[in-house]
Amino acid sequence: MTLRKGKKLSITIQEHMAIDVCPGPIRPIRTISAYFPRLSPTSEPLSPKPTGSPLVLSPGGAASGMGGGGRGGLLTPLLPGAMGGGGSLSLQSSMDTSVEINSSDSDDFTALGTLEFDLWYERASSKLHCTILRAKGLKPMDFNGLADPYVKLHLLPGACKANKLKTKIVRNTLNPVWNEMLTYVGITEEDMHRKTLRLSVCDEDKLTHNEFIGESRVPLKRVKPDQTKHFHTCLEHPPPLPSPTTMGTALRGISCYLREQWENEQLHSLEERGRVLLSLQFLPPLDEGEGGGGGRRGEGLCVGVQRCAHLAAMDVNGFSDPYVKTYLKPDTQKKSKHKTAVIKKTLNPEFNEEFFYEISMSELSNKTLEVTVWDYDLGRSNDFIGGVCLSCHSQGDPLRHWMDCLKNKGQRVERWHILTNELPRSVSHE
Repeated sequence: MTLRKGKKLSITIQEHMAIDVCPGPIRPIRTISAYFPRLSPTSEPLSPKPTGSPLVLSPGGAASGMGGGGRGGLLTPLLPGAMGGGGSLSLQSSMDTSVEINSSDSDDFTALGTLEFDLWYERASSKLHCTILRAKGLKPMDFNGLADPYVKLHLLPGACKANKLKTKIVRNTLNPVWNEMLTYVGITEEDMHRKTLRLSVCDEDKLTHNEFIGESRVPLKRVKPDQTKHFHTCLEHPPPLPSPTTMGTALRGISCYLREQWENEQLHSLEERGRVLLSLQFLPPLDEGEGGGGGRRGEGLCVGVQRCAHLAAMDVNGFSDPYVKTYLKPDTQKKSKHKTAVIKKTLNPEFNEEFFYEISMSELSNKTLEVTVWDYDLGRSNDFIGGVCLSCHSQGDPLRHWMDCLKNKGQRVERWHILTNELPRSVSHE
């Protein structure tokens, strides 16, 4: 703000309420009207009278200073003495305005920094390894001009709490180095084609809420199996959800379509309640003299409950106390129920338990294996987390897993399965 001799220093209420409190020199923020200069016949030119022949923008489409019947383009040279009181905006003033809008002081053009990381999908073990290497040039978030950054990982679509991974915090730096590997388990090839990995860089604050710096989103279909892919991306603001009220009539249909797709993804993500790793093995009958483990004598199905991943949080602390139940239906004698131990306060439990059902191969083809995951609650009914059914009438991965077990007699077959919130009809709340 300049102060001419003889004039009293004054500041408008808009400038007083818009003082920039960011680190650096204190300067008023430009009001919104400064970015949209008004062109009126009675207003004075916005820039001093040029000495040369600059270009002018004529609202009427005709050249200013041209003859009465002359036709000029939208941008025409200004002849000497032709600038009068008409509403013409010089190119010099418009360029000055654009430079100030695009300057580093504008928040829309502030550099958030860059992030380097590696992705490696291990197909044999269904694991996705993400190695967070480093970040450079992060936006200062603290009063000392530095930040305490860390990186959070989320798989989209999906429950944020269940599949969140987090790196360590590096203190007082804008160029942190992590070199930390974070691993997702239970990632199928279908997930690699339809899911997106979101990497969010945040600033840790002990007294207030942590602040968001920027994010980067990578579709997992860009990662080839068993090959490490390096990424060096620029951090961005999160994409806003389009609103039909702020768009023109021509774009409202597109906005409604995008909103509908977003809502469908959210509904689909709500149906997924986690993953369970099951192993199936049809064991032949034991020969005479062989000792059967676990009291096994004849042939039957061995069901192994290995672990769960990304389970939905059912308790107020953001976790669950999960356990797994298995049934082999129809069960007229009601003796097919097996239950694992309860693992406290986790969303990624490991059970490593096996259950044996003594049954023939011909009978097994008409059976349905129901696997349900529950959250244990003391003193009240347990909460249903999710379940999956495996039989000859299933579809997708459950059907393939069941058929592989029946075809490969004696072989152990493992596969991850998606848990849905659809409760089987034959299972009731506990």
